[in-house]
Amino acid sequence: MSSVLLHTAEEAVTLSAQAVRRLLERGDGDAALLYLALLRHHGSTPPRSLAGELRWDRGRIEAAEAVLRELELLAPQAPEPEPADEPPVYRQAEVAEKLEESLEFRRLTAEVERRLGKRLTTPDLGVLLGLYDYLGLPADVIYLLVCHCAERFAQRFGQGRRPTLRQIEREGYAWARRGIDTQAAAAEYLRKYAEGQRALPQYMRALQLGDRPPAASEEKYLLSWQEWGFPPETVALAYDKTIMKCHELKWPYCNGILRRWHEAGLHTPAEIEARDTRPAAEPPAAPKGGGNAWMRKYIEQRDKGV
Repeated sequence: MSSVLLHTAEEAVTLSAQAVRRLLERGDGDAALLYLALLRHHGSTPPRSLAGELRWDRGRIEAAEAVLRELELLAPQAPEPEPADEPPVYRQAEVAEKLEESLEFRRLTAEVERRLGKRLTTPDLGVLLGLYDYLGLPADVIYLLVCHCAERFAQRFGQGRRPTLRQIEREGYAWARRGIDTQAAAAEYLRKYAEGQRALPQYMRALQLGDRPPAASEEKYLLSWQEWGFPPETVALAYDKTIMKCHELKWPYCNGILRRWHEAGLHTPAEIEARDTRPAAEPPAAPKGGGNAWMRKYIEQRDKGV
């Protein structure tokens, strides 16, 4: 039998059988189209930036994006650490003025250029000035921030890769929200971050994921579980319960189990086992005369002809 499809010479887009099944069972055409568009861009383009290509309005693409997240075909959406209001956009003259009047900012600029291995453009300098002038972060804290972002980026994407100033800016706003505005606070945060990174392989093995490094979305879950105070042994217990229910690792489901335990104040396997083996409450006593006393009374009245 001849094929009913017309094949083109362009690059093919491959869907997994699991993705096809989920999309067909949901029956949402917009979600399927958005998923195809994302695959065409190799998953490197944010869904909402495809609105023009699909000729959709914002509401339509947001609805399709929500369906894909519900079907677990998109990574969980993490809130971006954006400022409470829009950061200022510095003009070239303002950047030049700050470089002229502030020796500290000039030195910071030179150190950042040396650390990132590139000459900062005017927009880059505007971002750096926003961290320094608008957020009020000290120069030494900003430099620690840049080094942290550069090291993390190189570990994740390979040596020689460097973050953009916009990516550094987002992390800078997250630091400001956490109150990391002194060298001591930054050092303490980086110490805890390093400890968490060293522990990640144990959590990956607890989830039966081997020795590979976690993806960015997976790392957010793992760091969150660490912050909640869960050791790898408890994560392994949540993994077992997830497999029993879902027959595969589903990060949101596993996260839900751990969240409930955290809210109940249960963090170790011993605490969870003690809760699970607690004897059930005694059933309420039956009412005096038995639970069917009203039925016996009805029968007696019927037999008497009442």
